[in-house]
Amino acid sequence: MSDVIALRTPLYPLHLEFGARFTPFAGYEMPVQYRSGILAEHLHTRSQAGLFDVSHMGQAFLDGPDHETTARALESLTPADIVGLAPGRQRYTQLLNADGGIVDDLMATRPPGANGCIALVVNAARKAADFAALRASLPANVVLTVADDAALVALQGPAAAEVLARLAPGQGVETMAFMSSRALALDGFDVTVSRSGYTGEDGFEISLPAEDAMAFARRLLAESEVEPIGLGARDTLRLEAGLCLYGHELDETTDPVEAGLTWSIPKRRRAEGGFPGAARIQAALAEGPPRKRVGLRLLGRAPARAGAEIIDVSGEPIGRVTSGGFGPSIGAPIAMGYVTRDHAEIGAPVGLVVRGKPLPASVDALPFHPHAYYRG
Repeated sequence: MSDVIALRTPLYPLHLEFGARFTPFAGYEMPVQYRSGILAEHLHTRSQAGLFDVSHMGQAFLDGPDHETTARALESLTPADIVGLAPGRQRYTQLLNADGGIVDDLMATRPPGANGCIALVVNAARKAADFAALRASLPANVVLTVADDAALVALQGPAAAEVLARLAPGQGVETMAFMSSRALALDGFDVTVSRSGYTGEDGFEISLPAEDAMAFARRLLAESEVEPIGLGARDTLRLEAGLCLYGHELDETTDPVEAGLTWSIPKRRRAEGGFPGAARIQAALAEGPPRKRVGLRLLGRAPARAGAEIIDVSGEPIGRVTSGGFGPSIGAPIAMGYVTRDHAEIGAPVGLVVRGKPLPASVDALPFHPHAYYRG
C-alpha cells in the first residue's frame, strides 16, 4: 500500500520558513504552531493581530440567471435568508440533510455588482460532501464552480483593521461593517475581503489568487503587529469564543437548534420551512430540543477533552464533551458539550469523566471570552 501524500496550501513554504510544526488536518499538512508556541500565539491574537492560513477551506461560487433564482436554490438546502441577502453582505448558515442534521456549516456572500452570484466558503473536511450535495440538488440553471485556484487567509485581532487600512488608504477598510464583503486593492494585490472570522475577535478573511498568496502574506507579516498563527491557537481561540467546530459540535445527527444556532434561522424561514428537515427543526423551536450545547467550566486545573462523558450529581450520564482544553485568556480549563435539556441550566453542577475519575465542573454561559466583533 502506498503512503497517502498530504495536500499543501500555497503558503506551505512560508510555514517552513517561520519554523512551523505541522499536523495532518482534513487531508492537508497544516501548521499547528510556530516557534513561539500555542499560548503565545493565542495571546498575541487577542492583543494584536494574527495571520492564519485557511487556504484548505473550500471556496466556490453559485451562478444563476438572477439573485432570486440562485438564492432560492441555496435556500432549498439551508435555513438562512439568502433571498434577503443584500449585495456585499454575508450570512452564516448550515447545509442540512433530509433529517435536519448538519452536513456542514458555511459562509454565503452576495458579491456586490454580481447579480445571480453567491460565493461560498465551506469546511476543508467537508468540501467533497458539500459540493456533491449541491450539484445533486441545484436546478439546471444554477451552476456550482469550485475555486481551486484561490487562497484564503484570515487576519484576526484588535489591530487587524489598522493594519489593513495601512495597506488600503482611503478605501474605508476600518469602517467596513461586520459580515460585509467587498473587493479591494491592498498594496497592489486584488483581493476580496470580508469582515468576519473564527476567533471571536474583530478581523478579516481575505480571498485572493493562489499565485499571490506568498507575496501577500509576507506583506502582512512585515507589519509589526502581525504574527503567524497555527491551528492550535485557532482552536483555543474559537473554544473560548464558544464557536462550533464541524466534527465536534456539529455533525449529520445534530440540528441547528440543539447546537445553539437558532440565531442563524430568521423568522421567515422558521415559519415557512422549505428546507431539509424543516419539521424536526420547527418542532425543536416550538418545544425545545431534547439536548443542548452548553459551556462547561472545570473547577480544578485538569482539562477534559472531546469524548469525555458528562454525568449529573448522582453519577448518571447526561451527555458528552465535544471540545475541551485550557483557555489561555480565561486561565482555566474549559469545554463545550451536549447535555440533556433538564441539565442545561447555567450553574448546574456536573462531572466530566477523565480516565475513570469525575472532574467537578459546572454549566457555564457561552462565550467564555466576550466577542469583539466590529459593530460600527
